[in-house]
Amino acid sequence: MENNQNKSRRDFLSSAAKGAVVAAVTPASLILGQTANAANISSGILGANDRIRIAVLGLNGRGKTHVEEIMKLAEKSNVEIVALCDPDMVVLQEAAAAFEKKYNKKVTIQQDYRKILDNKNIDAVTLATPNHWHALLAIFACQAGKDVYVEKPATHNIHEGKKMIEAAYKYNRIVQHGVQLRSSVAIREAVKHLEDGLIGRVYMSRGVVYRRRPDIGNKGISPIPAGLNYDLWCGPAPMRPFTKNLVHYNWHWHWNYGNGDVGNQGIHETDLCMWGLGVDTLPERITSMGGKFLWDDCKEVPEILTSIYHYPKQKKIIQFEVRHWNTNLEDGAGVGNIFYGEKGYMVVKGYGTYETFLGEKKEKGPARSETGELGLHFQNWFDAIRARDMSIQNGPVQTGHLSSSLAHLGNISYRLERQLQFDPVAERFIGEGENEANAMLSRDYRAPYLLPDII
Repeated sequence: MENNQNKSRRDFLSSAAKGAVVAAVTPASLILGQTANAANISSGILGANDRIRIAVLGLNGRGKTHVEEIMKLAEKSNVEIVALCDPDMVVLQEAAAAFEKKYNKKVTIQQDYRKILDNKNIDAVTLATPNHWHALLAIFACQAGKDVYVEKPATHNIHEGKKMIEAAYKYNRIVQHGVQLRSSVAIREAVKHLEDGLIGRVYMSRGVVYRRRPDIGNKGISPIPAGLNYDLWCGPAPMRPFTKNLVHYNWHWHWNYGNGDVGNQGIHETDLCMWGLGVDTLPERITSMGGKFLWDDCKEVPEILTSIYHYPKQKKIIQFEVRHWNTNLEDGAGVGNIFYGEKGYMVVKGYGTYETFLGEKKEKGPARSETGELGLHFQNWFDAIRARDMSIQNGPVQTGHLSSSLAHLGNISYRLERQLQFDPVAERFIGEGENEANAMLSRDYRAPYLLPDII
């Protein structure tokens, strides 16, 4: 007997097909019109008046925010969202219907990302899929001649980051990592203070993520919901029986798809730790410890995690902590960063606020709070696309590799239950147990969703 949820999904699929959304089977040339715009971008001759045509991939969560922010900038920046893509047709058609209602225009929809990448009338893509798809889609998009905005973490494992950098440079693509703090007016000012010595020599940074992650239980195995292309959703990850433990959000807490909170919310903070501390390599020693202390549910990742990343040659250290939201704050920061220097310290709260405390008496120094960082980050991406200039990016592809890899290193140490030695030049583990650790630098990819050996 059909359950109510599947019936409602099928009803929606049937009714939405009659609504005002553009069918995925409609030829792209009829929807978007013939244009030389994509060729202009690829050849580096995009003019200020040429429109950038964008597809958003992944619409169940963060992708909705991508749509909102890009559409706010559409007229000013001469950009246009022309396509939406998601393996769940129900999610996709709901998003398309909402898009038409809000913006009074239709948008093409497509379940299969390959149809998006094959469309020569699409110039750029934003990626808000589950983590295990981020780097692969970014690489495939570069190969297809499209610029990329990829959500954090940019990668699911360390090896993917090196290949993503390779793809961006080989195909001259602008790959922007979704660490919007790098475009925040307030946080850019804060980092300038650190560079200028406001708190003296900065020797330690600390990232904190105290988020409410409740008991998710264990929902067991169930039929694949109507409208979901589960093969596409799994992509490079192993194909396993469908469970609501994964789709659509709780994949974050399973190793095949997500990276825990250090690789979720925490990427904003790992990125800022490295940026503010002035390090542009991975650490030499990594120690991570934690576990599940609260819930007896199906999460695989730790609920509580403390990681330490040591740069002995630079005499610098990064501390990172994930813990449950029901806790004290760190000088007001529940999600944020603290930087420690010989003359004082700085607290960064959330996405656009910093405060400084100077001297033995912790007297208040410069402070600022300002919002709007996400729109600025997208605008920076558009500017770099038009200029074909990676050097003006606030969140270039390298940040995606380094900040994501810092989180991956902590997770590997946690999973192997020991301190690790790492060569930041070769980006390989060294010393005792190196083979076991190095095996975790990449993953086994399920065909046909393979990471290319030759980019």
